[in-house]
Amino acid sequence: MEERNVIYVTGDTHGEMQRFHSKEMRKLKKGDTLIICGDFGFLWDGGAKEEKCLRKLGKKKYQILFLDGTHENFDLLAKYPVEEWNGGRVQHISGNLYHLMRGEVYTIEGHKIFTFGGGESAEKQIRMEMKRWWPCEMPNLEEMRRGADNLRANGFEVDYIITHMPPKIDVKTENQLEAYFSQIMKQTKYKKWFFGSQHIDRKITYKNYAVFNSVLPVEDT
Repeated sequence: MEERNVIYVTGDTHGEMQRFHSKEMRKLKKGDTLIICGDFGFLWDGGAKEEKCLRKLGKKKYQILFLDGTHENFDLLAKYPVEEWNGGRVQHISGNLYHLMRGEVYTIEGHKIFTFGGGESAEKQIRMEMKRWWPCEMPNLEEMRRGADNLRANGFEVDYIITHMPPKIDVKTENQLEAYFSQIMKQTKYKKWFFGSQHIDRKITYKNYAVFNSVLPVEDT
């Protein structure tokens, strides 16, 4: 029997190449897919070392897909052209390395996956002073409308939702993104929701997972 390719999710990598040499990563085989829940971090200074890392990641035997988080250089990211891939828009970075854009629905290994990166930096003021903060880290209304339209086109039903920021569960929302995710939770039928910004590995509810260092197969968690 032919072995099936597996989709895995992991948390923020923050530009750390050693994450890709961990015991957790070694279980990925040729043809598998790794989705990083934001704060990819390898698009930051645009230097030669960073470019080398991007080429190495693009040559992995498995494909690497990442959402943007709050610690990305959005000026660098914007230089990559947008193209269609597996039913949604992406930015092709290098080889098997792609950026999954906000509000898209992709079909990967037969699964429908809704992605929505971005968020709000906890250390926003400090990063503004360092000139390392971009207003577009917080998703805008146009991106939210696109996400809602794509979910509507899929009958508000997907297999998995992957975001950088977590959905608020039984807590009053504080910003427009939290309110948006709250509405998605109410309207959309999904199996599991994964997010990375909290930097913990924990099953929050039976359908909602915080992921950081773990590398989780989406179907078996």
